[in-house]
Amino acid sequence: MSFEITGKLTEKFNTQEVTNTFKKREFVIEKVENAGGREFTEVIKFQLSQDRCDLIDPYNLNEDIKVHFNIKGRKWEKDGRVSYFTNLEAWRLEKVATEQGSDIPPQPALDDIPPETENDLPF
Repeated sequence: MSFEITGKLTEKFNTQEVTNTFKKREFVIEKVENAGGREFTEVIKFQLSQDRCDLIDPYNLNEDIKVHFNIKGRKWEKDGRVSYFTNLEAWRLEKVATEQGSDIPPQPALDDIPPETENDLPF
């Protein structure tokens, strides 16, 4: 299953060679959301692997990007102890166009709809 999220690029790490056959590169985005009049900031780390490690190169810190990713999970056992790991495996990145100069007007929030039209149903 594929997901996508948009946020500000805040960290880019160097590529790591984990083994002779596996390399990875991590990066972090910051996602700010407003809910109930409060602002919440999420800091999310993603991983690029193998031939995709260079996908982050064209992007600059503090730039808004869209990340397409898959969620990967693994179980790991050692000495009778079980651990679970979850990875956000990025497979495509896109630059996000700035809102300046956009011809699409913003959609009104539900709170902005006049009360007389909220319940204007034909039945």
